[in-house]
Amino acid sequence: MVILLYAIATLFYAALALHFWRTRWGGSSAPAIAPWERVTILIALGLHAGLLYQELFRTEELRFGFAFALSAMLWLTVLIYWAESLFLRLEGIQALVLALAAVCVPLPALFPGLIAPPSARSFEFRMHTVLAVLAYGLFTMAALHALLMTVLERRLHGHARTGSLAGPLAGLPPLLSMEVLLFRLIAVGFILLTLTLVTGIVYSETIFGQAAKFDHKTVFAVASWLIFAGLLAGRYLYGWRGRVALRWTLAGFLTLLLAYVGSRFVMEVILQRPMA
Repeated sequence: MVILLYAIATLFYAALALHFWRTRWGGSSAPAIAPWERVTILIALGLHAGLLYQELFRTEELRFGFAFALSAMLWLTVLIYWAESLFLRLEGIQALVLALAAVCVPLPALFPGLIAPPSARSFEFRMHTVLAVLAYGLFTMAALHALLMTVLERRLHGHARTGSLAGPLAGLPPLLSMEVLLFRLIAVGFILLTLTLVTGIVYSETIFGQAAKFDHKTVFAVASWLIFAGLLAGRYLYGWRGRVALRWTLAGFLTLLLAYVGSRFVMEVILQRPMA
């Protein structure tokens, strides 16, 4: 039954991604999301959420590896994007988000991860995990926005003579509005990332008797925090924007991705060692 639900959720996302690709990436304009499309996305999100809950909280053995992290991150990304689309015309990136979700949904079935140690079932670890997933989800959304803004900027330069855009980009908000939204996502994600590091310190102090373990996960997590702190400081003090802000955003996201997903992939798949 679980395998069947994985297949259904994957097909839902894949069919929606194909639908948005065919209806939003062609022609001279991108139509707004129809009510039935919103409902269908919610159905896919509901199936996805049920699978995450079943695999993470309804099993006797706690497993939370890189595959679960990617799956949860994309679930939150689709949810945030669905909520954003209620207020802004952001149809242009739906196909990409849904396609990524279709790829990540079945990953926990293929890479279930190793059994977590008993200490990982503590309240501190669960809080740390929830905050980390929320932060990663927001930064995933920010990275997608940064990529979309890069494409939009290049298309605007290419259409400088006509001043018009075609296809899904025609329905997007102005570039300045997209930039404001990007920094809102980064600011909230930065707060959640800070709380993630704090709860991680509390968990490490409780279990290991030290504030932090010096490993790849800690190094990359702190590095990503410093990158986003520098980006927000540069925005506030010097008014950073445009390509500078986009490069810092993507650099911070890739570093954060290496901090958790990359570290867990190496430990669990390559080295076959559990990682709390």
